[in-house]
Amino acid sequence: MLISQNWVTELLRHSNPDFAVTSPELDAGYVRVGFETEGYAPIPETTGPLVIGRVESIEELTGFKKPIRHCLVNVGLANGSGEPQSIVCGARNFTEGDTVVVSLPGAVLPGNFEIAARETYGRISAGMICSAAELGLADKQNSGIITLDASAGEPGDDARAVLGLDDTVFDVNITPDRGYALSARGLTRELASAFNLSYTDLAYHPEVAGLGISVPPVSGNLVDVELRPETKARRFGLRKVSGIDPSVESPFWLQRELMLSGQRPVNAATDVTNYVMLLLGTPMHAFDAGVISGGIVVRNARAGEKLTTLDHTTRTLDEGDVVICDDSGIQSLAGVMGGSTSEISATTTEVFFEAAIWDPITVARTSRRHRLSSESSRRFERGVDPAVVEAALDIAASLLVSIAGGAVEAARTLIGEVPEMPVITVRATRPSELAGVEYSRETVISRLREVGCTVTDGGDVLEVTPPTWRPDLTMAADLVEEVLRLEGLEDIPTIVPTAPAGRGLNPEQKRRRVIGHALAYSGYAEIIPSPFIDPEVFDSWGLGAGDRRREVVTVLNPLEADRSALGTTLLPSMLDAVVRNVARGHRDFSLFGVQQVAFGRGEGISPMPSVAERPGVEVVDELIASLPEQPLHVATVGTGNIEFEGPWGGGRAYTYSDAIESARTVARAAGVELELRNAEHLPWHPGRCAALLVDGRTVGHAGELHPQVLERLGLPARTCAMELDVTALPFDERLPAPVLSAFPALHQDIALVVDETVPAEDVRIVVEEGAGELLEVVELFDVYRSEQLGEGRKSLAFSLRFRAPDRTLTDEEANAARLAAATLAAERLGAELRA
Repeated sequence: MLISQNWVTELLRHSNPDFAVTSPELDAGYVRVGFETEGYAPIPETTGPLVIGRVESIEELTGFKKPIRHCLVNVGLANGSGEPQSIVCGARNFTEGDTVVVSLPGAVLPGNFEIAARETYGRISAGMICSAAELGLADKQNSGIITLDASAGEPGDDARAVLGLDDTVFDVNITPDRGYALSARGLTRELASAFNLSYTDLAYHPEVAGLGISVPPVSGNLVDVELRPETKARRFGLRKVSGIDPSVESPFWLQRELMLSGQRPVNAATDVTNYVMLLLGTPMHAFDAGVISGGIVVRNARAGEKLTTLDHTTRTLDEGDVVICDDSGIQSLAGVMGGSTSEISATTTEVFFEAAIWDPITVARTSRRHRLSSESSRRFERGVDPAVVEAALDIAASLLVSIAGGAVEAARTLIGEVPEMPVITVRATRPSELAGVEYSRETVISRLREVGCTVTDGGDVLEVTPPTWRPDLTMAADLVEEVLRLEGLEDIPTIVPTAPAGRGLNPEQKRRRVIGHALAYSGYAEIIPSPFIDPEVFDSWGLGAGDRRREVVTVLNPLEADRSALGTTLLPSMLDAVVRNVARGHRDFSLFGVQQVAFGRGEGISPMPSVAERPGVEVVDELIASLPEQPLHVATVGTGNIEFEGPWGGGRAYTYSDAIESARTVARAAGVELELRNAEHLPWHPGRCAALLVDGRTVGHAGELHPQVLERLGLPARTCAMELDVTALPFDERLPAPVLSAFPALHQDIALVVDETVPAEDVRIVVEEGAGELLEVVELFDVYRSEQLGEGRKSLAFSLRFRAPDRTLTDEEANAARLAAATLAAERLGAELRA
């Protein structure tokens, strides 16, 4: 919220005459009570002669493309001669006899704009009649120049003090839960706490704001109003002013506060509503009472109804919108913006002022639905004090009469009561217990009363009733926060708590970390796969209708419309990362990710129990049963070269065998042994895909992706991937650590001739089993085919490493183990030992 330093300090000086602060001190005061400021800036400086002038005569110049006036302005002795100053001006909002602001030759306006005498439009212009924008009081060019009250001073007097140019504008960041602070009333209350000042409520003492108004007594009902329950509006009030002069502009002091707060002066009635909103935080609306016919109905809009709002946009309304109607139709979109039909115009002489308390959620939805955010909607969304509706109506009506004449009608319409605030119980010692700082009982009670609470001292327990403008105070913790905030959060010592003794990571967490480390040490770069996928990706893979990976959990409000489901596999997100990297020029890389996936169960819809009470056992069981199955998966993907070419030789491409090896890396880190089987499992290539098995159960797949899938997804050829279900792996904490043998190893090779259809992995498993406990490692290092072996036959050569934990092995023991392996391979697989 934008607000000037002079305004808040003048409001506080009414009860604290000696109060004065610098801009940095005021900024620190805002921060001290919990409001950050986006910054503050003084009004840009104007140097040189800037004086009050009185327009003596106006000559309309003709023959030019735009209206031009030649003015003679009385500036007293400020020009050194006492003669009227000749000034050419194009503004139209002043007449002969008006008091204006004049910058004489030698003045320098904001933006380093120098004023000098010069000939223009056939006349000498020795100065300028100034607008608010030219003096740095407004961001945008206003429609005309500043006109002052005749009592502002005599011609030739310095205008700076009258204009209040020695001022600073603060941009205060108001958090959504403290909507009461979107007003001078709320901010001055907080600043009074920050500087330990006395405070007088502006809503009930308008004289604090320097408003010399008298509020007439109320008698009778003004207009019949029907406030329908479905609108959820809590209060609605109307007051009428008759006989105003529509040509009268708002006084400069009022326009100045509006401009410095980011508002644009429009006309007297509208300016009054905006001023009261800034003063009290209560948004208001002014209707041209002359066009309002019959009674008022506040209802929900009917779908398809139209309303042209004050921004001259015709909007199609929704059933969730609340509207204010008379007998002729809709006149306002409640809480957001008025309609153009009843807009205050240059002929308006009768005004209805409306103030109401609208439902915050309804206003927020209407504002977003129509993409129409206003100063009113911002305040209603955050909550408006329901107790000051009457005060806002009275101040607005009386202020308009003091500006534009007329009279306030005695009748007033007011529907709805001020809701009772809940009574909150809190121990007086609770702030001390939570903050670790001793706060006396008197301090706690004083601070709660300072924010407007009513406190009943009931011994150890206080009964606290929050004020109507603080709907955010709903529990004891909120009251404790208020005490700590006003006493100073900086006074609470920062003590790092001692971590309780524990075992650290649990075994599952340790396994996940070890898997990640193992893949990273193997050269894979970790990414965090997105949990959301496009379920249509399975169509591009060619998966069958019954494939379990299609059992996705759909998100009701997805962040992205094309990623509306929780993934049952990590591959879509991993492959998206490949596409992005390739598009950015990276061709050679290998990635891994560890993330939970989600498989839907049942109908995939979770119940929505009431939050008013703890759900029963049956409801909890139903909630748990509706949750998706969420196993932990690990996936790798690689493309391009895994070994780069250079002076040392040529490179080597990432192949399906590297994807399979990444699965072995995961298995070794998890302490399990993998079995490999040929498999056909989309999206992998049927001839280059391995099923990963543990204890005969498939836990994943690895290999080269199908060429057609790669083409559909725009992926590089020969891209390979692996995905493995970590949750399905048997858990082995492997405690204690294995004992390493200090004795030397013996190396032997064995070559076995088998049928072409026998997988090398089957042979390796049989060799490992036949060699017995002395075998430490078995690795395939050669596959040989020749005419001598015969068609349909191949030779598989394995390297065997033998070692005993308690002695040095002899060649005879290693040979015996090697022959035992060959014998078992011959029995099970028909293998022949090759010489």
